[in-house]
Amino acid sequence: MIEYKSFVLENGLKVFVHEDSSSPLAVINILYNVGSKDESEEKTGFAHLFEHLMFGGSVNIPSYDEPLERAGGENNAFTSTDITNYYITIPSVNIETAFWLESDRMLSLSFDQKTLDIQKSVVIEEFKQRYLNQPYGDVWLKLRPLVYKEHPYKWATIGKEISHIESAEMQDVRDFFYKFYIPNNAILVIAGDITFDYAKALTEKWFGPIPAGKPYLRNLPVEPVQKEERRQEVIADVPLDALYKVYHMPGRKDPEYYSYDLLSDILGRGKSSRLYDKLVKEKEIFSSISAHVSGTADPGLIIIEGKINGSYTLELAEAEVQKVIDELVAGNISDDEVTKVKNQSEASVLFGEVELLNRSMNLAYAAFLGDPEIVNKESEMIQNVTKESIIAAAKRIFRIENSSTLYYRAKSKLNEN
Repeated sequence: MIEYKSFVLENGLKVFVHEDSSSPLAVINILYNVGSKDESEEKTGFAHLFEHLMFGGSVNIPSYDEPLERAGGENNAFTSTDITNYYITIPSVNIETAFWLESDRMLSLSFDQKTLDIQKSVVIEEFKQRYLNQPYGDVWLKLRPLVYKEHPYKWATIGKEISHIESAEMQDVRDFFYKFYIPNNAILVIAGDITFDYAKALTEKWFGPIPAGKPYLRNLPVEPVQKEERRQEVIADVPLDALYKVYHMPGRKDPEYYSYDLLSDILGRGKSSRLYDKLVKEKEIFSSISAHVSGTADPGLIIIEGKINGSYTLELAEAEVQKVIDELVAGNISDDEVTKVKNQSEASVLFGEVELLNRSMNLAYAAFLGDPEIVNKESEMIQNVTKESIIAAAKRIFRIENSSTLYYRAKSKLNEN
């Protein structure tokens, strides 16, 4: 149970305070309600670029890391399709340093051309290293536009292409900042060795004077129901053939979300899952295989991915995966399997509550979803899933017209043939 109190500043900043005096640490976590799905299709990669720019200095603080390190703090951030999240862990006696730093960069970035040029270069290099020059790195650059035709999940967080980052100008940066990096588009969580009253006083002192911006009203295109099977093939210089099968499913706010989540666990979570047990250990068709959900706020995906042992073809491997799927659709799921994945999932939730930082991020994300109490209801929602609801979920989504398949062929294997 994560206990918390909350309040809202006049400028619209939503604030949650979780007191925990078990260690002399405190966390400040700021979630901005902006992800790659909020970008223009002609200017993608901006949410991720901003994650970098926010560490490049603000109006009054040219160096973000230096004062934080002197105060014994650590920081980091991440960007997803749905949100951008920044966090600081610091000795609680120095918590005001974190308030000073985070409030100043919410107030205004320095908008320095040199910083923009440097961070553009960093992001471009990351694009090349992680997505273009790494084996299988471009999988999601190809899968997303195959799976999504209308919703902006159809491009990756890094962006659709490098040219979008290369062409980013200072005015683009300013427009993005003042549209999304405003107090009324953010959720602040303060957690750790700090009282509610002190946290509230510091929040009012440092964040209260920041003016609210124009409210961001998200109005994204809805992805139409997929009505036909989609397939694509890629030939690349990779060590093994790889198979990717993707199916549309509901998003995090759907009441049946956990039925789909546990379905993916039965199918491909860990070495005791159906796919691994049958196709890696028993038949040795795959060297590795797994299944997971994308876990997005808007309707997402169940993803199956595996690397195929050299003596087998992609066609045979896919047929074997389909056999495993067909067994689930037919309702061949045992009570023991359901109990196992429930326990695994609940253990992950409980383990995630051990770390103060995880608790603060989970609370912020639950608030982003519209109900902070989700953070305390997750175990119950997992346990409420039934075998019947998992089978029903399998029947709903594991249809050929709801599938997208990517064959990632190894060039060396084609040459052998």
